[in-house]
Amino acid sequence: MDYATPQIEEIFLSFDMDCEKAIDYMKNEYNLMRAGRANPKLVESIRVNYYGTPTPIKMMGNISIPEPRCLVITPWDKSSLKEIEKAILAANIGVTPQNDGTLIRLTFPVLTEERRKELVKQVKKLAEDTKVVLRNARRDAMDGLKKEKNAKTVSEDIIADYEEQIDKSLSKQIESVDKLARDKETDVMSV
Repeated sequence: MDYATPQIEEIFLSFDMDCEKAIDYMKNEYNLMRAGRANPKLVESIRVNYYGTPTPIKMMGNISIPEPRCLVITPWDKSSLKEIEKAILAANIGVTPQNDGTLIRLTFPVLTEERRKELVKQVKKLAEDTKVVLRNARRDAMDGLKKEKNAKTVSEDIIADYEEQIDKSLSKQIESVDKLARDKETDVMSV
């Protein structure tokens, strides 16, 4: 899209970037939420002291899901099993690792109804927090457009069109947040 001035282009780029960051953060947080199923994202970024270097687990071996509630970590270097086990315990993800000498198995317990409802509340709260961030990004963009309007670098009609574009974009972003929240809520409540 062509913008009337570089400043307006910067306003739109900043708005899009802020929205993208907020939604990416939300997706990442949802991936880390334990919904009674094994998810490699829960352990991928746990850092293990591997020969004095903090190394993410995903760089030390394979992470697989043989069953819906079971996660298996098979390190390439079997001597690192104890360190991986220690790092998982220190990360306090709510699961105790079982080391059998060749791999580490994490078995996730079935969530209680009470815990599921608690997780749904967290899902909704994160969705609302994300919407607040999106609205703040919209407010910043609108303020930038107002400054351009006051500086009289662009006609008021063009500024009105840009404001309408920002509002449409915000509506799409909020729909996306709502859909992600509904999907995660369904995921949490399914047994």
